[in-house]
Parts: sequence; structure tokens; C-alpha cells
Amino acid sequence: MISTRQLAYRYRDGPVLRFDDLELPQGGVLLLRGASGSGKSSWLALAAGLLAPSEGHISVAGQSLAGLGKVAGDAWRARTIGFLPQKLHLSSALTVFANLALAQWAAGQAQDDAAISAALAALGVQELAQRKPSQLSGGQAQRVALARAVLLQPKVILADEPTASLDDEAAAQAVQLLQVTAQRQGATLVIATHDARVSAHLDGQIGFQPLFLGGKQL
Repeated sequence: MISTRQLAYRYRDGPVLRFDDLELPQGGVLLLRGASGSGKSSWLALAAGLLAPSEGHISVAGQSLAGLGKVAGDAWRARTIGFLPQKLHLSSALTVFANLALAQWAAGQAQDDAAISAALAALGVQELAQRKPSQLSGGQAQRVALARAVLLQPKVILADEPTASLDDEAAAQAVQLLQVTAQRQGATLVIATHDARVSAHLDGQIGFQPLFLGGKQL
């Protein structure tokens, strides 16, 4: 689950971003909506433990992030958070398979070929394992990046603008892919976006909560 109370973040020489309190159960879906500069990326960074709150409290998957040091924070993030960035950051020099193996290495784990194959198969891209990112379509690259994000069975999946630059059909497929993957793993899903189409796809579904960011800069 994710719980926040009086959460705020101040950028150096900048405004204070204040966020509404939240209680999101494990397995729930949170949609962060707001214009550019409203704090969506900051909220994701706070939830991932990459930023420390200036004020307030945040707890993710049962872990209070207050005072979590770098070493402990890195270890917690590796086993808890799966991140799908807007820019997918697949290494162009490595194959798809090696990109996922790199994620295991970064988390301090031994390479597990079976787990990599299973993650790629679950996302329907196992046949692309020996291709380089330059040989993938945009949709294929997104599936590979999601496979990398969920490879270590995270409790929380954070997706930053996953429908950016996608047409309506591809955007719907991207949202569905995120939902199905999170449900399969029992993970909490957080999507940050300014795209109104995402809300339309999620509205009315069990466990869905919207959180609009904006108008709270002091």
C-alpha cells in the first residue's frame, strides 16, 4: 500500500509542492493527473525514495521512507519498486535479454536466465530476446521496458507518462498492459500523466483512485 500524510517537497529556490493525503491499498491503481510542473514526477520520485519529503510522511509497501539511508534505500527500491520511465533508457549496446540481466546485476542479484525468459514471455516479447533496442518498434520497446520493470516482482509499479506520443489505440493497449501486468503480480500501480485518455480507460474500475495535482504550490 501507499500512505501519505501532509506530504510536501520544496525545490531549492523554488515553490513548495503540497500533495493531498492518500491511502492506496496494495493492488490498487492510482492515477496522478496534472499539467507539466504540477509535481507528478516529484510525487513518483518521493514514492520511489529518490527524493526525501521536505514535510510530511510517506510509507510505501509497509516501509516508512523517512530517514532511509542510501544503501538501505537502494536495496529497498530494488526489491520493491518497478519503474517505467517516459524515456525507456534501454541500453542500445545490449540485447533485450542482456538489458534485463543488467537489471538483475544492478539489484545485486545473480543472473537468472529462467526469470528473464519468463518476464519476456509474460509480456509477449520472448522472441525478441536477442535483438538490440534499435531493432524494436515503439510498442515492442515499451513491452521490453515493462518486462525489465517487473522482472524482480516489485510490489509497486510506477509509470511516468506511458501514453506520451501514442495514438488512441496504442494508448489503450499501453494502459491495459500495465493493468494486466500489475494484477498478475498483485502489485500496486501508479500512473503519472497529463493524458485525459488514461483516466477514461481506468474510470470505474475496482481499486482505482485519481489524484489531481496542481494549484497547491506555495
